[in-house]
Amino acid sequence: MNSTAMPFENEDPGVLFALPMPMAEAFGLRGENIGSDQATVRMPHNAMHTNSRGDVHGGALAVLLDCTLACAARAHAPVRFGVVTVDMALHYLAPCNGDVIGTAICELRGRSLCFVRGEARSTQGELLALATGTFKLVERAPGA
Repeated sequence: MNSTAMPFENEDPGVLFALPMPMAEAFGLRGENIGSDQATVRMPHNAMHTNSRGDVHGGALAVLLDCTLACAARAHAPVRFGVVTVDMALHYLAPCNGDVIGTAICELRGRSLCFVRGEARSTQGELLALATGTFKLVERAPGA
């Protein structure tokens, strides 16, 4: 994956590719790569985000994929745009009890709407979930 991640290395907790996001801090999300209409985000395992079996809760996977797809939607100008989730479909395929890596690609970007698909995988490469989503680009105010 082509990457422009260098400017985003070592971001503070709660910052995801230059945008402050309390949800990212709550789930420990770390941006790994962004650029070329793609994004990769890691969610470390956290016992507070597991279900009764000790697996990563489906809601935590939804948070990861929502944030990863949103990052891919703004990957062409990560600092210039935020996004609003219009809709997202998610299909769960397998359980996981470790770190999860989300990857996404923006398939089509219009003037305001972006159509994105992505997946979540374990660190061993097992496919855990698939997602598609529509996101609205929102230009950020200078200095915001």
